[in-house]
Amino acid sequence: MGSRSKTYDSPEATRISNAIDEELRQERELRRRRKPKEIKVMLLGQAESGKSTLQKQFQLYYAAHTLDRERLSWRPIVYFNVLKALRMILDELDFQYPQAIQPPSPTNSAPYSPIAPSTASSAGNVFSFTPPQSKIPSQSSSYSGSAATPESSWFSELAYLRNKVLPLVASEEALASELSGGITVTGGRTGVYVRTGWQALVTPNRAWPLPDILGSSARPSAVTNIVAKTFGATQDEIFRLWRHPAVQSLVRTNKLRLEESASFFLDHIHRISEPDFAPTTDDILHVRLQTLGVTEHSFDIQMGGRQFNWLLYDVGGARHAWVPYFEDATAIIFLAPISAFDQYLEEDPRTNRIDDSLQLFTAIISNKLLAKAALVLMLNKADLLRQKLDAGIKVRKYISSYGDRPNTYDEVSEYFRAHFIQVHKRKDSAHRTLYAHFTSMLDVRMTQAIIVNVGEAIMRTHMASIGLA
Repeated sequence: MGSRSKTYDSPEATRISNAIDEELRQERELRRRRKPKEIKVMLLGQAESGKSTLQKQFQLYYAAHTLDRERLSWRPIVYFNVLKALRMILDELDFQYPQAIQPPSPTNSAPYSPIAPSTASSAGNVFSFTPPQSKIPSQSSSYSGSAATPESSWFSELAYLRNKVLPLVASEEALASELSGGITVTGGRTGVYVRTGWQALVTPNRAWPLPDILGSSARPSAVTNIVAKTFGATQDEIFRLWRHPAVQSLVRTNKLRLEESASFFLDHIHRISEPDFAPTTDDILHVRLQTLGVTEHSFDIQMGGRQFNWLLYDVGGARHAWVPYFEDATAIIFLAPISAFDQYLEEDPRTNRIDDSLQLFTAIISNKLLAKAALVLMLNKADLLRQKLDAGIKVRKYISSYGDRPNTYDEVSEYFRAHFIQVHKRKDSAHRTLYAHFTSMLDVRMTQAIIVNVGEAIMRTHMASIGLA
């Protein structure tokens, strides 16, 4: 036994053992170096601030192939956005013009046949409907002579269009249920609410695995197919309804408040109604889709000769319950929609959305659990702000503190930026640098240039925090 002990404790055995240990250590170090460093970035902001659109812009820039792979899954989402817009139009028309709810009488129904515009004119109908010159209607397409039309002459035409479109709108709930995969939301709210992996549910012949959270098989697309066929059959009536002077008047006077992307889809209804419709990148950026919970998106990014795995977290639902899970967040990108100065929260009609956004920003930068994260502020929807101001909407009507300042884009945008900067200076005890940008998420070129700048700023902050800068 003694000789064996000597053998194991001999210098040669020790050398071999140490060499093995060193080799194992080097392998572990090599694996550690090869493994991409994780960068956790949180996208925060109130509902409809642009978080999901920014995520799609990151995806378009860093992983465009994944967006192409799931392109067809956005088709029913586009359909749903159109159905929701049509339902909102009909609801407001029913409220504003109850005379149009009744269907046209048999003696007056012939003039409204979409295939007989000349008959309509000869029968005394004051509208002359000009069909679109191409399958993609232009912004200038409109009713000829509609500006001089008295409201009383709208009713029978609106009744006809309403009855043609109503069966399509009636499918909104069924399509929402199919897209949501059985997810329901308390409080009686309707709409499409999805979780991570929803694309796999609505894409036929998917080429990627279905997440366990959604089950083991794809849901049928029967409802989507029916909706698509109905779009094809009623596309002219949808377009005529959208461009009707009664609807356009309600939009101009803000009595009809559609979602921001509604006009884009309704203007392109002929393209969307094509049997082989596949959503474009613009379509995907415009869609509105409510996501429940925290959604993770992963992107591999090369910077400075090193590979990093960026994990983007789009936080939906509860505002603060997620905070303890993200103490190690590398950065926070906060989106504040500065065009929302004339809007109020759906859940609290007394709270201005700009004020709510400021309160949420204050809570986030004051949270000690998030004190180590780099801060990026995106003052979003700057393009919509400019449009509202150009249309003559006065900021002081909604924000009394704005006073008599000029109602120009430069003055208004700087006014909002200054308020967020002031909150940061007063509430950020960590004294972090705040990177602020004016953004328009639907502008691909500008947004992706900002994404590059933001990425570099986040990486510089991260490198400095770990002593590599």
